[in-house]
Amino acid sequence: MLARHFGQVKDPRVERTKLYPLMDILTIAICAVVCGADDWVAVAAFGRAKRSWFKTFLALPNGIPAHDTFGRVFARLDPVEFQQAFVSWTRAISRLTQNEIVAIDGKQVHRSHDQALA
Repeated sequence: MLARHFGQVKDPRVERTKLYPLMDILTIAICAVVCGADDWVAVAAFGRAKRSWFKTFLALPNGIPAHDTFGRVFARLDPVEFQQAFVSWTRAISRLTQNEIVAIDGKQVHRSHDQALA
């Protein structure tokens, strides 16, 4: 599903620097952030920890990118284009879940959510 929404994001890199496919970089970063990564070091560590899982659906011709690679690529992406793809993806997820709220920040798991709202 990510490829359907992020596949049109233009790769800002020059051809000789495309060691890692853009879709691999975007997919790893999005999965890592959804799972709690809050910087590029954590994103790269998540990618390495989940490499075998990512390998089941990503090309990963040169393995998992380093944290610097994630940072450089995201710094050069067109933010409006990325935002449009992200919004499109989240809307598609909302339709799939019939607008059911899915907590991804761990509050429900850690029982720190507001009981009055539950």
